[in-house]
Amino acid sequence: MEMEKIPLEKKRDGDGEGTSKLVMEVKAEEEAQPDHYAALQTPAEDIYAEASFGGVPPKAGKKTEGNPRLYRAGCLFLTMISLVLLLAVIVLSVKLQTGSKESPGTGEDGRCWNIFPKFQAQKLDEQQCGEGWLLFENTCYYLSTVRLNWSMSKNNCTAGKGDLAVISSQSVQTFLTGKANDFFWIGLKHDANQWRWVDNSALGDSYWEGSTPRQGCGLLRGAGSPQKNWISSSCTSKAYFICEKQA
Repeated sequence: MEMEKIPLEKKRDGDGEGTSKLVMEVKAEEEAQPDHYAALQTPAEDIYAEASFGGVPPKAGKKTEGNPRLYRAGCLFLTMISLVLLLAVIVLSVKLQTGSKESPGTGEDGRCWNIFPKFQAQKLDEQQCGEGWLLFENTCYYLSTVRLNWSMSKNNCTAGKGDLAVISSQSVQTFLTGKANDFFWIGLKHDANQWRWVDNSALGDSYWEGSTPRQGCGLLRGAGSPQKNWISSSCTSKAYFICEKQA
């Protein structure tokens, strides 16, 4: 009986080894095959990179860069705009500087009067003399806008704390000629066979158009030559008048 059991045990042992080898081969095949379930549980990070770059993942260790041509074109465009703006500022500055030197109008006395300086001068005249008066060499002058005879013109100037204008210098003569545009009474009257000013001073330098007249009252004709633009007329005639007072 014992002789028959020995071969059975050996057979069983052989069957065990074969089974073990088969189990080990199955496990090796399972380990060699990819775990699709695990891949679905933990998707690769490259999926997002592939979606961002059209399915082509970027190379490892290389930073993503923009289009260098587009960058250079943008820089060039901004530079050109800056240059154009700078050129516009320069041109405007030059025009402003040259415009301040140019004269928009010329006065009747041959001098140029800029708009802004003229406005400033007018304000200064009004501050020192009053509205409508003109300041020249520390004396205020007023050119009337109504016509009166010589006596009434003198009374109006006196009421304004002044008198008819006394032309005592070439500069005053030139200034008033440039401001007048018609015939204006001045403070000159023929009395006792001589011409005298309203301040009772004798006539010195004169600017008669012709020979010295012998009667009447003196008139200054504007828009004429400042060297010869005085005429005489009857003191009862009506004309504009020029008043003066100290500033």
